[in-house]
This record gives sequence, structure tokens and C-alpha cells, in this order.
Amino acid sequence: MLQKLRSCCLIAILAVLSFGTACAQKSTAIIEPSVFQNPTSDYGIRCWWWWLNGNIDKETITRDLEEMKAKGFSGACIFDAGGAEQRGNDQVPEGPMFGSPAWQELYVHAIKEADRLGLVMSMSIQSGWNLGGPDVTPAETAKQVVFSETKVKGGTAVNMELTMPEVRYDYYRDIVVLAVPSKTFTNRAPISDLANKAATREVGGSAPETRPLLTDIPGTPGEEDAALKQVINITKHFKNGKLSWKAPAGEWTILRMGFTPTDAEVSTSSGKWQGHVIDYLSEKNFNRYWDTHVEPLLKAIGPMAGKTLRYLQTDSFEAGGLNWTEGFEKEFIRYRGYDPIPYLPVLAGKIIENREVSNRFLADLRKTLGDLISEKHYGTFAKRAGAYGIGLQPESAGPHAGPFDGLKNYGHSEIMMSEFWSPSPHRARPVDRFFVKQAGSAAKIFNKKLVGAESFTTIGPHWNDVMWSDMKPSADHEFCAGLNLVYLHTFTASPKAMGLPGQEYFAGTHFNPNVTWWNHSTEFIKYLTRCQYLLQQGTSVADVLYYYGDHSPNIGRLKEDDPAGALPGFDYDLINEDRLLALEVKDGKLVLPHGVSYRVLALPDHKTLSLAALTKVEALVKAGATIIGNKTVTTASLVKYPASEQSLKKIADALWGTENQATGSRKVGKGLVVWGQNAAEYLRSAGVAFDMEVVEKESGSRYDYIHRVTPDTDLYFISSQNRAASKMTAAFRISGKQPELWNAVTGETRPAAAFTQKDGITYVPLQFDPYGSIFVVFKKDIEKSGNGTAKTNFLEYQTVTTLHGAWDVAFDTKWGGPEKAVFTELTSWTDRNEQGIKFYSGKAIYSKKFDVNPTSSTGKSVFLDLGEVKDIGIAKVTLNGKDLGILWAPPLRVNVSGLLREKDNDLQVEVVNTWRNRLIGDRTKPVEKRLTKTNVKVLESWQLTHSGLLGPVRVLIAD
Repeated sequence: MLQKLRSCCLIAILAVLSFGTACAQKSTAIIEPSVFQNPTSDYGIRCWWWWLNGNIDKETITRDLEEMKAKGFSGACIFDAGGAEQRGNDQVPEGPMFGSPAWQELYVHAIKEADRLGLVMSMSIQSGWNLGGPDVTPAETAKQVVFSETKVKGGTAVNMELTMPEVRYDYYRDIVVLAVPSKTFTNRAPISDLANKAATREVGGSAPETRPLLTDIPGTPGEEDAALKQVINITKHFKNGKLSWKAPAGEWTILRMGFTPTDAEVSTSSGKWQGHVIDYLSEKNFNRYWDTHVEPLLKAIGPMAGKTLRYLQTDSFEAGGLNWTEGFEKEFIRYRGYDPIPYLPVLAGKIIENREVSNRFLADLRKTLGDLISEKHYGTFAKRAGAYGIGLQPESAGPHAGPFDGLKNYGHSEIMMSEFWSPSPHRARPVDRFFVKQAGSAAKIFNKKLVGAESFTTIGPHWNDVMWSDMKPSADHEFCAGLNLVYLHTFTASPKAMGLPGQEYFAGTHFNPNVTWWNHSTEFIKYLTRCQYLLQQGTSVADVLYYYGDHSPNIGRLKEDDPAGALPGFDYDLINEDRLLALEVKDGKLVLPHGVSYRVLALPDHKTLSLAALTKVEALVKAGATIIGNKTVTTASLVKYPASEQSLKKIADALWGTENQATGSRKVGKGLVVWGQNAAEYLRSAGVAFDMEVVEKESGSRYDYIHRVTPDTDLYFISSQNRAASKMTAAFRISGKQPELWNAVTGETRPAAAFTQKDGITYVPLQFDPYGSIFVVFKKDIEKSGNGTAKTNFLEYQTVTTLHGAWDVAFDTKWGGPEKAVFTELTSWTDRNEQGIKFYSGKAIYSKKFDVNPTSSTGKSVFLDLGEVKDIGIAKVTLNGKDLGILWAPPLRVNVSGLLREKDNDLQVEVVNTWRNRLIGDRTKPVEKRLTKTNVKVLESWQLTHSGLLGPVRVLIAD
């Protein structure tokens, strides 16, 4: 009995403990204003920590990591790479080679220091990118099919040596020798875009549209080189380079087909870490690389592998084309179910069977390459890292279009890593800058929390990126696409001996302790951290699931590409073939195994689906799903061809009917097939309200949003992509909840005073600063009939006084400025005649005393507005001895209520500009007389940038 009582007591105690734990877990999931205002570094940004040309030392490692920790970073990715000398810049001293004993000593020190500081570390497993290195042999490198042609006459024995195909790096292996009838054609059109269709090169560098590779001009009877049955495998008659074959009557073309390395090399690597790129199709070659270069690094840090070093990285694939590997024909049969060998003449430009069949084979070739890259490269990478409890964060899904399926590759990642660019001459258009939407979708469909991105990349600018106008709107754009973990590109490690601003990579926004504004960057970093705190909560909401096809290459593009026609009022996710096959239907919604759901599935408009995909679509419709898209007409594949096309037609007719109407819908089973409408048009016609709609706005203004949901909260992040201040009214598909406005720039949270509810929609009038953003949070229950009590949610400002007259300005004499200067009016430093001011870079403190009439602000809030600050636009304000913090996003305005005196208010404004002007000032000086030191070449085209406090500085009242 006593034992039974003890057992019962133990169970009761465990139940209480379990309940307590559950409550604790639940409480940590609640979105808290206090955490938003001062988020912990758990939600902090990270960086590509560039070990430039390996030139780093322990002192720099410790300094950098301590500075990261002090600024609220959550971690960093060790990224050994070169690139200092590109674009005409100077090379920097060469440090230890990646993985060498000396490099390993520095790396172990870095991991130990990160462990001491509590930072989460990642590491790129090579120097540079395109995985490979100096010990990768030609046998281990990426391969391409090559061939030679020899014409022979049949009806007799053929005894001859066959010309060796092109051989690179003294490595070549035969695949097969084939004979096809020789034909002569007059003006026959070749297979279109064969180099891309055969995967002998990248299709493009900015997530290009690749579906045209599935098509060609219509075939012409008689244009084929051979029917499939006419392709004769004569490999058994070929030995030691010589063919001995009794050729049938007629003229024949002998194709000696083999494979040789591509010209792909490791890119942008340090020092002697040069060499071939490994074969991305080979598990054996990846494992050999791992065993040689990665395994020793993980063993060197012992239990910190998986604890402090949490992720491994490779950068984006930029290695051109590859289309063969040892044993590829067997892998092709495993994936596609037929032998590719008789079709290989297509790679030599021959048309086999007919033009359509030849293109179908090429599509199957590319898809098989994608399958193998995913399985053999990234899959093996994940398996080996997983043995240490380490996840992956490779840029495995573009934007360079290698022969792969981006979403399929993401299936092996723990952090879905992408990239985005700040405005840059190299990538000026949005389509060339923004790539995160695919990664955001991948996190959703693979049930992962973190969507990372190489952030603020540029090529061209140096030290002149502006936080509020270049960096913030770029990050905000991608927050709306799913980003929730910024990796600065780039934070270059720079030893003291390299001076200031020090050594730098040729690209990327320079963001490290050597920039003049490093100690003024805290508020911008807090902005990103606050955004990440909220955007890492819950799950994003999308009504539309877009199937992006089963072809290869296949890379999702920027959000505005909107292939389903869901925007702007609805959002969408992308899904690939693997995850499509995992979908189920519950209560009319499409549901993935981990519970995320969608209202509709939209199909691509090129009318091409694999038979497996279309069969799944049919099952989903019959189970109650709504499918939007045009009737499928082809598989574009030879898998089970031609029976596959008959099966496809039967399913398509059952789903879409046989009348081929331009628009329509059909009830099939419990579901519905709709065509001739996009997703938004259908959802609206079905009575579904927009998730968020901008119902009133100024002409030409642009906004974007993302909606995330937790068990008790809906939150919308809204970004104004407008350089000027703007107003609009947003309508949210929410009712019975109090809207709250959370400002990530300031950390302020408050209930919206102005809002209305009608027919299940909450309308909230909003105002945005230049490139402004806001979180609208719905958490607290209210009556569904309740409305706000005010007309606006924002203050109206009136000028009380403008500060005129002289300012005292103190410069840092170490950087050439005068200890003190008097500015009779607020003008740019570059307009001054003094060389030490005109070319000054760094911090300057403006001081002024002023009076103000206290009666003008009675009962009202009072603000100080700085007007314009150049060049990077950062200022720190102190009024009457009170530190009012750092301002970085316009309007540069701070609340000074209760701080003003009638007489002798003491104002100090600390401003900072970038290195740009000092570098220009040093440009023509002898090296020994320069104040700055860097490897970056200061070009004659560089212009001075306006700098300093430009004003007008005003005292405002608001109500």
C-alpha cells in the first residue's frame, strides 16, 4: 500500500513538473513587448566572417568575436576566402592555407572563443566557393560528355583508330561507341539552346526562367538523324582506341563518346587553395573530400562540434555545367527507368527518333542530374554533418542556375540559406537582387524555423552604403519574403597591421569594427534583431501553394514574380515534386504532414507535369482540394513514354474535360478544378477575403507584407518601399482582436487608437516614415463590434522653433580634423575650405545652447528633429546631460518632453560619416602621409559625399 502511495505521489509530482514545464514552454512562446524592446542576442544577426586570403591572427579573432557579442550578434560563419585583389584592388598578405596546421590552430582558437562568448558558429568547409581544392584530382572533379565523329562507309570491315574526343587535364574515360546512319541536311534547325539543355553550362546567374528548355520549334518529318532502333552500340568492337567492326551497308557516323573534366575551378579562394571543383554527382568523391579536409577540423574541436560549431556551409554553386559522372548511366536507369545510352547522340547535336523525343531525353537528363546533386552531394553532406549533430546552411538553391532543383536541395538544410543584394551597379534590378522567397517557402514546406541570407551584398560601392536608404529597405523587402536571420556580407577580419579602414573584400557592404560608425550601429542591429524576434515566431500564412514544376534547372525567383497570381492581397509558397507528393487534403485544404495548410494549389502555366505529379493532383482533387491551372498536355519526359502520354491525357480529360474552354471549372470528386483565373481571382470569387489589402494609398506608393501566426497571436510585418513618407489604410482578415503597433526602429509598442471592424475585417490607418515599416500585432481579444476612438494612430507635429546661429563642432585631430571649428550655419563638411574638414571621416560633435518658450508646449509632447544628417545619416543626441540615444532612420526625431529648460539648453549632436571622404583626401598623398590604409583602390571616379549635420534642427510639439 505504501509503495502504491509512493507511486501515486511520484506520478502526481511528475504531472505537476510536466505541467510546469508545459507552462514554461508556453510562456516562452508568447510574444512579449519587453523582449521586443530589448531582444536577447538569441535573435541577433550573424555574419559572413571573412578570413581574407587567410590573413588573420588570434588577436583579431578575439577582438572580432568580442565585438560581435557586444553588438548583440548571435553568431558568425567562418568564411575563408580570397577576393581582395579583384576589381583592381591590391592583394593582402597571404596567411595559412585553409585546413593547414597553422590555419587549424586559428580555427580552434576561434571556436573556443566563440564557445566562451556563447556565439553560434558556422563554417564554410573550404576556402572560396565551388567546392574543391588543391588535392582534387581530375578523376574526382566535375565531368562533361565529349565526343568525336568519324564517317565510314559500310558493307565492309572497318578497322581504324577513332579520334580521341577533347581531353582536359589529361583525364578521359570512354562511355560508349555508337553508330548512327549518316545524313546530310540542308538548313535543318538544330535542337534549340542545346548547350543549356545538355547542362554543359549554367543557364544564368539570377534565378533565370528555365521552362523554355522544355520546348523547341515544331519537328519536321525526316529531320531526324536516326530512329532509336537505328542507333547501334558497337562498343564491344572497340578496344585500345581502335574500332574493328563489320559495318552494315550504307554510310555511318561513328560517335566515340566519353567524359572529361570541366574547366570549373574553385572560385575566390585564399592563397594556395586553388584547384578543381569536386564532382557534385559523386558520393564517393564528396566523402573523400570530407575525410581529408572536414573530418580533421571537427575532431580538432572535440565536443564543441555540434555545440558551438552548429552549422556547415558551402557557398552558391557557380561552377558552370556538368552532365556526367562514373556510373551515371546506372543512376539514370534507377531514377528514370530506361537506358540513356542510345539517346546520347542527342548530346552530339543529333536528333534521335524525332525532335520531341530528343528534347524529352534532355529534360530527363537534367532532372537526373538534379536528383543526383541533391542525393549524392547535399544528401551526403547532411549525413556526414549529422553524425556530429551539425546542420547544414549551404547556398544550395541558386541563384546561379546549375542543373538542380533548388527546393529539392533545400530538403537537406537546417537553415534555408539564400542571398539578397543592396542597390549595386552589378545588380541594379530587383529581379537580380532578391532571392529569398524560395528559401522562405522551403522553410515552410520542410518545417524548418530559420531562413537565412547572405545580406547586403554589393559589387562596386565601398564604404558608402546608407543604412536607412540602402540596407533597411533591402532587408525589409526580404523580411516580407520570409527572411528571419540576417548574415551580414561582409564582416572582414582585419589585423591591426592592415591599418584603417584595413583590408577588405572587393564586394559586400563593409560592416565590421573598422568602419567609422561601428559603435553607432547598435540601433540598426537592434532593428534587425527586433524584426527577427517576431519573424522567428510561429508560421507564415499563405493561402496559395504554387507547384513550381518538376523540371531542372528549377529555381524560385523573387516574391514579385508571383507565378500563381496571388499578390498583393494573398501570399503564396512554392512547392516542388517531392513535397507535392506528400500533400493530403483535410476539410478541403491542402495539408503537409507537419500541419501547414493552404486553400488552393496553383499549377504552372506551361502545361507540363510529370505523370507522378498529375496523378497526385488527381488524387488531391478527388479528396476535396481546389486546383487552379491550365490543362496539362505533356510530361516532357520519356519516362514510361509513350504510354505515359496516354495516361496523362486520360487524367487531364477527367480533370479538365475535353472541350478545351479558355475558362471554366469542373467539380471532380469532392474537389474543384478551375482554369482561366489566377489564384487571387478565384479566391475572391469564392468569397475569401484578402489576407491583407491596402484599401487607401497615395498614387504610386508600394507596400509589401508578411503574416505570421502563433497559437495566440497574428502579426503582420508591413514594409513601405517608398523613399518618401506615406500614408495608407490596411485591411486585415482579422476580427475580434485589438490591433497593436510595434515599431522595430524604436522598440515602442502601443494599441492602435484608430481602427474599425466590419464584416470580419479590421481596418487600420497607418503612416510610414521614408522606407518605413511597422508590425501590426493582433493578440488581445475585443468585441467584434468594437472600434477605435481616434481618427489617427500617429502624432501631428508643429514647429515651435528652429535653431539658428552658430554651432561649435569638435573633430578628432587624429583623423585630420580641427579640435574645434565654428559653423555659422549648418553646411556639409565638403563645402568647407579647411582640408581637415572637407576630407574628414569619422565622428564629430556639434554643440549649441538655445532657449525655448515653455508655454508653447504646455500639455503636449515635445520633440527635437535634426533634419538631415549625412552621409550615412547616423546621429547620437545628448540634451542637458541626458543621453537620448542613436538615431539612424528618418525622421531623425527624439522625444524631449520634460527635458527642456527656458534658458541655456545644452544640446550635443554626435554625427559620423563613412571612410569615403578621408580616403579621397588621401588618394593623391604619398603613402607615408596618408591617415588611412587599405587594399581597396580609391578610384578617380569617387566623389566626396555630403557629410555632417545639415538640419534644419527644430523643436516640435505634437498631439
